[in-house]
Amino acid sequence: MTDQPLAVVAGPDEHGLGEELAACGVAINRIEGLVTADALAEAGIADAAYFVLTDVEEATGIPVAKEKNPEVQIVTYASRSLPEFVATVADLAVGPELLDAATVAEELTGDADDPAEPADDVDGSSEP
Repeated sequence: MTDQPLAVVAGPDEHGLGEELAACGVAINRIEGLVTADALAEAGIADAAYFVLTDVEEATGIPVAKEKNPEVQIVTYASRSLPEFVATVADLAVGPELLDAATVAEELTGDADDPAEPADDVDGSSEP
């Protein structure tokens, strides 16, 4: 077992968010194909700090991921919007046209000692 946080990345990762998270010290497990309960379990969702979804067609995996790990931070990184039934469950939904993968990874891992804590100054302000 390692102290390294884990991200389960599901869907095609055309913009390289998984690689950028890995560069920030996050272990990456990928789900290729359908995001099912079994696929999430095999990828280690129970111990994951992040569930990154890049294919909103697989959005039904979001509530399953939360059921398996209520503490997992749900991140969608896709150009299309999430379906309404899961939009409120996601912790962060951002499009690659708005922020590049490196910026998203840095913001997610801003506090490397505690990956469950969101990064400070997400809005870019320098006020405490």
